[in-house]
Formats: sequence, structure tokens, C-alpha cells
Amino acid sequence: MAQGQVQETRQEQTLKQLQTISQQQLLQSQLVELPLNQLLERIGTEMDDNPALEADSDEHDDSLVHDDFAYGDDTTDGDDDFNASKEREDRQTALDEALNGIGRDDEELPVYHGGGMTADEEHEEMIYGDSMSFYDTLKEQMGEIELTGRQAEIMEYLIGSLDDDGLLRKSADSIADELAIYHGMDVSTEEIDKVTAMLQDFDPPGIGARTLQECLLLQIDRRDSSRLTTLMRTVIEKHFDEFTKKHWDKISTALNLSDEQAEALERELRRLNPKPGAAMSETVGKSIHRITPDFIIDTQDDGTVTFALNNGDIPELHVSQSFADMLKEYQENKAGMSRQMKEALLYTKKKVAAAQGFIEAVKMRHRTLTLTMRAIIKWQHRFFEEGDEATLRPMILKDIAEKTGLDLSTISRVSNSKYAQTRWGTFPLRYFFSDGYVTESGEELSTREIKAALRDIIDEEDKKKPLSDDALKEILNNKGYPIARRTVAKYREQMGIPIARLRK
Repeated sequence: MAQGQVQETRQEQTLKQLQTISQQQLLQSQLVELPLNQLLERIGTEMDDNPALEADSDEHDDSLVHDDFAYGDDTTDGDDDFNASKEREDRQTALDEALNGIGRDDEELPVYHGGGMTADEEHEEMIYGDSMSFYDTLKEQMGEIELTGRQAEIMEYLIGSLDDDGLLRKSADSIADELAIYHGMDVSTEEIDKVTAMLQDFDPPGIGARTLQECLLLQIDRRDSSRLTTLMRTVIEKHFDEFTKKHWDKISTALNLSDEQAEALERELRRLNPKPGAAMSETVGKSIHRITPDFIIDTQDDGTVTFALNNGDIPELHVSQSFADMLKEYQENKAGMSRQMKEALLYTKKKVAAAQGFIEAVKMRHRTLTLTMRAIIKWQHRFFEEGDEATLRPMILKDIAEKTGLDLSTISRVSNSKYAQTRWGTFPLRYFFSDGYVTESGEELSTREIKAALRDIIDEEDKKKPLSDDALKEILNNKGYPIARRTVAKYREQMGIPIARLRK
């Protein structure tokens, strides 16, 4: 150091407010999101890893845990059965605050209006029971490629983050944050993108895509090179908006195609699969989605609605008596304890605490699911009584969050990947959520109700003289749905119904 040069060290104290999430809170949020089959797998894994966690050996066949409330035809917003008790709110406060802001942006999910099955067809083809999930199928394919241990851990998390369609709708930044929080891994977005590209090479084509557009392009990339393949890629890359709205005439004009060429192009594009995840359970060319409902809802002839939480083969969990006895014995002999005995005590305490935490998280899942389903039934009582889609009231995640006293992200996790079996069919919980349309008079109508009325009108129209959007608007207005022509066009396009000229 040069003479006269002074090295100064300064220490500063700053105050920062940080939000921390305990391991127990993370565990509770993870279990709440799991559907029944995955919860059973998680319990099995936990019991294998923790010898202090045991299940009752007694046989029990009550797989349905019934709710204590029955719901009559009461659609008021009273506080009687809806609001959480003070005890329940206190239990949830820490978890809800911690998860606030971490939840996914689920209020408005992307919708593809392609030539897939209708909602009714999907409900008819559901089969109950266990099957190999596409999570397991993709993990099998992981064994066929070379991955470092770090890449394998990232890949497993990506696979677990896929939605039911097989798409990865989370951003790389979000996944990096979650890996840091849940797994303590410092992963760059570049690493995530690299592993995502590997996942997109798996079968079926399109798996792991981040958008519908990318999903279709991945499938096109698997095709042999030809002029038709080039045209397909051009449509998806440059005319994607026209493609989703089925404006085939605009596409044909833009590409200068003959009628035969346009027909061949349309036919091949319609063969692309917007839901590659569903393809993993195809049988004899027919997509069958094997599920186990998490809720069993029963509607009596008098309109009373009750429900039960499907617990399947979930065992009664408890802390191993031998571990509890060891812990008590060690604690009573602390004075003359050797180093080896102290290490044994620490190990025992850790395993017992983990077992107790897991048991409490399973109970919390049960309480949260029960509270959420109770609120949904109360809100959508008329649907459960009549089974008519048009009777579904406008309902968003925020509505149920306010009624239950739970956080929005908690409601999002409950409604993700879970199903309810009803008298009218089996539906994903997301089915009961829909936006509302507010008229100039302040009346709120369900967009689903308006769309159902619009579909009925179009189904009954003269196919030789299909109705214009203006004509559809007038008929809807006369039926009590005072919406504008542009709204009619918007709903028609969302349902995948072409303009009048193309409906002949």
C-alpha cells in the first residue's frame, strides 16, 4: 500500500422488511394443490422417508368424509354458513399472507377454440380410477436422455408444473423464483430455457410448450419437409390470429392458394393437437381422461345439496409410538446424556416434528378443501339443483376468497387439477368459475349463460340463411340479454363459431 494511502472500512446498519415463508407453510400450500391420487403418492413418499410417521393398521372403508352442512335453495349472501370461524381464519392467516403474490395469474386462462371435443363429450368420456399419469410417463422419458443431476431436478419441477393440457404456462422467471423458494436452488432463466427445450423433444409433440402457438409449431417441426409443412408453419407464425378465429378465407387469400390447396391446408392444420397432455391417455383413437373426483356432490329431489370429500385410501396418520417413547426417554435423561445420545435425541426430535407437521398439513388441506367447496355450492346452488349450465352465476376466484376468508392464491390452488362428481356429470372445479357481464341497468349476467343462449339460437337458425351478428344481437336482446353487436361477435369467436357467411 502506498505511503499516506488510508484504507477505510465502514459499517452501515439498514432496516429491511422481509417476508419469510416457513417450511410448514410451504408444505401446506403444496398439499392443498395436490389432487387425491398425487396426495396418496406424496403420503407414501413421506412415510418411506420418515420412520416417525406411521399409518393406522386397522382397516377402514369410509373413504368419503361428509360435510356437516346441507344446502337448500338459498342464494343469498348471508354470513351463516359462509364465513370462516375466527379459529379457521387464525389458522390460515400466516399461510395466506405468505402465499399472497406467489399465486398464479389464474383469473383469465388462455382458451383455444379449435375443433376439439365439446364439454359434454369430455364429461361422457371420463373414467374413474388410477392410471399412469403423464407426469410418470414423462419421467420415464427422462431416463432416455443424458441429464446432469441439476438438470434432472429442474426437469422434474418443469414436468410437475405442466397443466392438464401438457403446456408450461409459467414464465422462466417464475420457475426460477419457485425453485429458489421450494428447493433452495439458484437457477438462471437460461438454464430453465435449456431444460425446457429438452422437455419439448419428448413425446407427444407439443409437450412443454409455453403457448398454444409454440405447441402447434413444435408439432409442425416434427413433420417431414414439404411445401404443405412450410405453409402450415407460415399460417401459425404469421396468421395465427386468423387461424384461431377460423378465418380460412383470409388465410387462403394471403397465401394465394387455390380452393384445393386451401382445403388440404385446413385439413392438416386441424389435425394438430392443442392439448398434447390429453394424448397420453388415448385408447383406440379416443381420448380418455382418467380422473378420480376429489368431491362427491349429491343433490336430493327436494333441492337439498350435500357433499363429501373423497379421501380414497388416505390412511389415518400418527407419530410412531416407538419414536414418541424414545423422545420422552431421552428428554428425561438429559443430565447424564453422552454425545451419541444427544445426536440420537436431535434426530428423534427432528423426525417427530416433521411427522407432526405433515399430519397437520394433511388436516389443513382437508379443512381448506371443505371450506372452499361449501362456498362454491352455496354460490352455484341452482346449477347443482338443475344441472343447467346457463344457471351458473358469475363467479371468480376473488368471490370465493372473500366468502371463505382465504387468500386468492389458496383458492387458486384448491381449484387447480381437482374434479367434482355431481348428479349431472363430473366437472373440473374451474368449470364453476366464469366472468360476468354487467348491463347498462346494472344487472349482472353470466357470460356462460349468454353464450349458451347464443349457441341455441345459432343451432336453430336456417342453415341456408344464417343469422348475422346484428340479427343475433336483436334476438338476444328480445330474450333479455341486452348486449352489443361487438359483444356478440366476441362471444361467437370465443366459442369457435364462424361468421354467418361461413356457416352455410
